[in-house]
Parts: sequence; structure tokens; C-alpha cells
Amino acid sequence: MDFDKTEILASAAAPQNGGARVWLESVSAGMRTVEAVIRELSQNDVPVLVVAEHGSGKAAAAARIHVLSSRAAEPFLVYQARETGEATLAACDAQGGTIYLQEVGDLTSAAQKELVRQIALHGNGNGDAPRRVPRFICGTSRELEPEVKAGKFREDLYYGISGVCLRLPPLRQRKEDIPALRDWFLSAAARDFSRAVPALSPETQHFFQEYSWPGNIRELKDAARAIVALGDEALAMGGLRSLLRRVDRGNSGEKVSLKDAARAASREAERELILQVLTRTRWNRRRAAQELQISYKALLYKLKQIGYEEYGA
Repeated sequence: MDFDKTEILASAAAPQNGGARVWLESVSAGMRTVEAVIRELSQNDVPVLVVAEHGSGKAAAAARIHVLSSRAAEPFLVYQARETGEATLAACDAQGGTIYLQEVGDLTSAAQKELVRQIALHGNGNGDAPRRVPRFICGTSRELEPEVKAGKFREDLYYGISGVCLRLPPLRQRKEDIPALRDWFLSAAARDFSRAVPALSPETQHFFQEYSWPGNIRELKDAARAIVALGDEALAMGGLRSLLRRVDRGNSGEKVSLKDAARAASREAERELILQVLTRTRWNRRRAAQELQISYKALLYKLKQIGYEEYGA
């Protein structure tokens, strides 16, 4: 579940990013605290550094700050730091709204220098800047202090972007929120695939609640979408549930990566879905790509991965 410009958990008051989702009201104490802090942050322009594990909703929190702020009618733009160069940041001079930088620790040295300049130029956080300047919010899944000490990340930039450090709990620490998130993603997938919202078995509901979700919200979304896309709950969840039973027995001494198993289950579910759609379209690969909502080139690549590149050619 990579969050980008078109897949962001945001507010019902959608920012201009082309595809905002809803920020669900949380029942867990940790996320209620996060929501309270977000509401405070939305009322000023103090620099915010959002820290959380991969897939925990860093972009969602940034979008939530944006839509509750006076900038809500202006653009909310998301950039991957590893793909954002000095020139891109320099072009921010003429923009308003909010700019969210994913994985800010991946910025190049030149881009770090330009971001320092942008923050100083715009007075980010001191209330003295003109209205038509961007507010920068940055996210990171790793601690930046060690990188500052190692000389890999500029110290002046670190203090410039971390006026407030907003830490999001991983999903395993906010399990009270899983049912609402699960149901939201099932409903969203059902709309995307024009299918009915599935009623999950008690066993699968228990699995969703007890699984540790190392991939956090992103992984939960993928699991929900696989169930809807395949139309077969057992097929989508069987592989990972089987692995968990092996881990729970835990007496063999075998080390098993749940993350790798989840990826393997996801790949198997993807393979089955591709073959189902190709069968339905009588191996018309262009029609299948349209149904799968991917490019024709992407489908050819996936067929090569699963050993079916010659079929339907």
C-alpha cells in the first residue's frame, strides 16, 4: 500500500491531490492523542516531522493537518524525497498550500541545502511569511539524529523541520482501530472493483485482529483488497494464516519472516487474479490489463514474472 499523490488517507474535505481518502475516527487512546495534536498543529505553521514505521500513515497525518488548516482550499502535494532534487524544491517558491516530503532522510546533499533555503526564505513556522508560500511537513521512518551525528543529514535542516516531532503508533499498538480500518478498506475495494462488500468469516476477523501487521496500515489495505479482488476469502488469506499457525506452534526453532510470507501470499493472490481475468477475457491481454487497471506494459512484465509471457501473444 504505497501512499502517493493518488492514495492518501486524508480527510473527507479532500485536498487537491486527486484522490484523498477519509481519516477515520480512532478509538485507540494513542490515536486520539495524535488527533488532538494534529488539530493543534493545523492552527499554525510550525514545522512538523512525522515519525513512524513504514505504512503507518505518515502521509495521512500530514494530509489531516492540511485539511484542518486555513490552507485546506490550496493544494496538498506529496513528493518522494529520493526522487526530489534541488530544482524541484526551488520551484516551490511560487506555491502555496502544503508540501509533504516522504522519507526526508533520503534527500541528496544539494536538495537538503535547498530545503534549508526554502524554510528560511518562507519563514516556515514563525508566522512572518506571506500567505502564498508552502508549508513543509516532512516524514521519516527512521530516526534522523544518528544520521545528523554521522554527517549524513544536515543539523540545521533537522532542527528546521522538527519544530514538532509527531510520532504515530504502529498498527500492532492500536488494534482497537483495526475493525474500522478493515471495514473501510473492504468497502473502498468493493467500490473500486464494483463488487459487494464481503462478509468476513469469524476466523478471518480473528486473524485481522490478532495478526501483528508488520506492514502496518498498508499491509492491512493490501489484505482487504486481495479478498475483494479475488472474490475468495480463503484463497487470499490462506497462505498467511497457515504460516501464523506454524509460528504459533513455535517449537521447531525455524525462523520465519512474517513480512516475507505476507509478500508471498500477496504475489500468489496477484497471480491467481491475473489468470482469472485472462481466462475471462480469453487471454486478450489488452482487455485484461484494462480490467486489472494496470498498463499493458505492466501486465506483460507480471506475466513474465509468473512464466506466462508467451500465452496470448
